[in-house]
Amino acid sequence: MTGTGLGAGICAALPAAGWALPVALYVGGWLLMIAAMMLPTVVPLLDRLDRLIAARPDRGWLLALVIAGYLLAWLAFGVAAHLLDAALQKAALHSDWLRFNGWIVASLILAGAGLFQFSRLKYYCLTRCRTPLSFIAKHWRGRTPLRNALRLGLNHGAFCVGCCWAIMLLMFVVGTASVGWMLLLGAIMSVEKNTPWGGWLSRPLGAVLIAAAGMQVGIHLLG
Repeated sequence: MTGTGLGAGICAALPAAGWALPVALYVGGWLLMIAAMMLPTVVPLLDRLDRLIAARPDRGWLLALVIAGYLLAWLAFGVAAHLLDAALQKAALHSDWLRFNGWIVASLILAGAGLFQFSRLKYYCLTRCRTPLSFIAKHWRGRTPLRNALRLGLNHGAFCVGCCWAIMLLMFVVGTASVGWMLLLGAIMSVEKNTPWGGWLSRPLGAVLIAAAGMQVGIHLLG
């Protein structure tokens, strides 16, 4: 988008736009994707906080700060994931083996995401995400409401990243611009975090991901 046409013209006309514009486009696109995929999973937290602060005149600002803190936590993960993805792509430019065997990286991501579904960290973070009242009780004091709201969103976002980062990495396997996969993975994470039986979904999902990794390896080795 920044190599030809209007994007290239902007990069040539503005100082530092050659790197700033692609960064801005990536950050904007990532936040839009996260908002579509992950904000539905934070609805229970927002609903409970909204009831608590319903009488406050700054209620809208406080809810906006919670959302901003939540998205900021996911933005930090997105930057780290993008840097890793960029490093792999750069390595592929200098390695014929990696360029022609990228399926191995994809298989490792699938297998890693599947194994993470069985880990203690996964269940610790998932349990915390499924109890939004604990975040409110810990981080909402009301004496510094703006700071408390931002911290509440950041903290909840950090545990959400801890719970879902491995599944989110799958977007780099199937393509971060794939709306269908985005909706499917977002629905899975929403069900896992918000439904009474969502906790039972983690291990079967892990088994499916490990099986998918094994199938991909088998297809390439036997094909």
